[in-house]
Amino acid sequence: MNRHTQANPATLHQPTRHDSAPKHVSGSAEYIDDIVEPEGTLHAYLALSERAHAEISAIDLDAVRKSPGVVGVLTSADIPGDNDVSPAHKHDEPVFADKLVQFWGQPMFAVVAETREAARRAAHQARIEYRDLDWIPDVRTAQAAGGRMVTEPLKLERGDVDAGLASAPRRLKGEIRIGGQDHFYLEGHIAMVVPGEDEDVTVYSSTQHPSEVQLMVSHVLGIHQHAVTVNVRRMGGGFGGKETQGNLFAAVAALAAKRFNRAVKIRPDRDDDMTATGKRHDFVVDYEVGFDDEGRILAVDAVYGANGGFSSDLTGPVSDRALFHCDNAYFYPAVRARSEPLYTNTVSNTAFRGFGGPQGMVGCERWVEDIAYALGKDPLEIRKLNFYGTDTNNVTPYHQAVGDNIIHRIVDELESSSDYQKRREAVRTFNRENAILKKGIALTPVKFGISFTATWYNQGGALVHVYRDGSVHLSHGGTEMGQGLHIKVAQVLADAFGLGISEVKITATTTGKVPNTSATAASSGSDLNGMAAYDAAQQIKRRLVTHAAQVYKCEEDACQWVAGGLQAGDEFVPFKELIASAYLNRVQLSAAGFYKTPKIHWDRATGRGHPFYYFAYGASVSEVTIDTLTGEYTVDRVDILHDVGRSLNPAVDMGQVEGGFIQGMGWLTTEELNWDDKGRLRTHAPSTYKIPLASDVPPIFNVKLAEWSQNAEPTIGRSKAVGEPPLMLAISVVEALSMAVASVADYKVAPRLDTPVTPERVLFGVERMREAKA
Repeated sequence: MNRHTQANPATLHQPTRHDSAPKHVSGSAEYIDDIVEPEGTLHAYLALSERAHAEISAIDLDAVRKSPGVVGVLTSADIPGDNDVSPAHKHDEPVFADKLVQFWGQPMFAVVAETREAARRAAHQARIEYRDLDWIPDVRTAQAAGGRMVTEPLKLERGDVDAGLASAPRRLKGEIRIGGQDHFYLEGHIAMVVPGEDEDVTVYSSTQHPSEVQLMVSHVLGIHQHAVTVNVRRMGGGFGGKETQGNLFAAVAALAAKRFNRAVKIRPDRDDDMTATGKRHDFVVDYEVGFDDEGRILAVDAVYGANGGFSSDLTGPVSDRALFHCDNAYFYPAVRARSEPLYTNTVSNTAFRGFGGPQGMVGCERWVEDIAYALGKDPLEIRKLNFYGTDTNNVTPYHQAVGDNIIHRIVDELESSSDYQKRREAVRTFNRENAILKKGIALTPVKFGISFTATWYNQGGALVHVYRDGSVHLSHGGTEMGQGLHIKVAQVLADAFGLGISEVKITATTTGKVPNTSATAASSGSDLNGMAAYDAAQQIKRRLVTHAAQVYKCEEDACQWVAGGLQAGDEFVPFKELIASAYLNRVQLSAAGFYKTPKIHWDRATGRGHPFYYFAYGASVSEVTIDTLTGEYTVDRVDILHDVGRSLNPAVDMGQVEGGFIQGMGWLTTEELNWDDKGRLRTHAPSTYKIPLASDVPPIFNVKLAEWSQNAEPTIGRSKAVGEPPLMLAISVVEALSMAVASVADYKVAPRLDTPVTPERVLFGVERMREAKA
């Protein structure tokens, strides 16, 4: 008898180091710009327009072609396929502008040269004549001009809104302007393409969506997708900015590579990267809300105007998701929410962490705050009064029931653990006793739906090989951008086979191994790819069990997977021995896994469905101090309790919660995008665009995961998504700043601060409060 009694090594649900962490800190992690260039590699650079909206009346490229080191120039006339990289397939986003430019910084042609510096310098030698046209800079101008939209709007409606507003004891109207945000990934956009025989090209792209890059390159070159292989080992950050924006750079490099039959690399400067690529959408939200004397919301009517930019890109689904989160954690008996995805003459805005959900929530929290100030109550009291119920009052504006609601417990636990009530009284006391410095404190909730609302994206694939020595090779459709996806999926696989994590090799994502992948976005990376890898492992394990039952003369039911191998009846078979035996007996040791999210469906035409598989929850408390003379402020303390279900890797998830909060705080406080009166982006570098620094992290920063939570749905390991929801926890900073400003007028006037809440906006808010009090 050889019975194995070793405990499972428990690779899942354990804090495990990011697989690339040592490489990150030592500088040995390989990114595309670190790959050894093939001999003869050329470099491409984009020439960008210098008008916001104009016809190109004449263009002279002779000086460009004659510049030192230049091999050639590519224009729209050199594209053999489609001059379009629109992810919405609307043919409204050309690779190169032809006769019309629609934003300052739009690519017009590409220079290909022996060196990057030669290409960059030559790109500025063109002589271009423009005929200027009227241009639209922002949401309000777009609305005033008739509201041309880049894609179809959406309406969500439930209940009788007009009757609800008419009968409400109290009503109020307002607006909030919500700023955009640059992704500011550490690694900018980059692509390198190596031409092959026939139509083949191998693309190295810093992208969150390899299959879309594959599709776009094939369209631009006019070839089949099977001729395009896209490889992604890792990105130096993405945050949504590399979901669609990498299409352009990969397409240009591929076009040049096939034209000159040499490898081609393209990497823009940071200034050009920020000028030519999309941002988080800025919004203007107009709202009317009816409520009773207790603060209970009775009806909401809201319009979410989104700055789409010059083309559709992902503005449709982004503005849709803003509506999906116009409720945050609150039940509305009657609601009507409409989107306006508006055309403007700016860069086409795109995906950003949260994908419209943050803008939806910021708008929602504004009218909750307005109600609190109108009634002279703590906004937390209004929030708790309006939370979704567990059995009743739990239907969303899109008619999905909230069946997994734990927001009450999350908020109650955080309110207690953070001493919120005691600290709020201390804040009010401080404000009474201090004329210059004022404090604020706020507790805000998060309810965030998990799934792509484009239902077909809710699928994932994986390819798993087990080699003769018992080592395991993993390739899946998700991409690694520092968020820890690869280590989580490797943990899933190691746990499934009862192996240590070192036995699993994580390889680059490639369209040559896993086809038709979804973008690594919507917080779905672990859900989709973890389950796909698990499916592949189960296929291999079933074959191994059948083999072991035959070899060791036992029933398949008597075979049990344990740490290090298989218990086949009374015989323990080490994993390596089992694999060697299976190979000799011609057992297939490879499997392609697949997963599609169940239960979800969505009818956009009616605004009804079940678009989310489940919800993730969280809450945060922020305390701030402002200087009423200068508007400067500090974030003094933050407490967070966040729900990730049963965490696959608590160390990685904690990092996601902390990082998400800080990135959200940057968006809502310091990261201000500014265009001048000619349509030029003026905040196009770290010298003019202020992302949070290490010194901006709150000195007291208490972050906890809700360890008691596990997903009610059978996700991988009963975990929940963690990528996007934490960003919205930063709304508590805005609300705390609002309280500090409102204290100047004895909390009797809603401060209505637009975002980002810069020191200037705080100062202007203080002045408004002083005027109101006077």
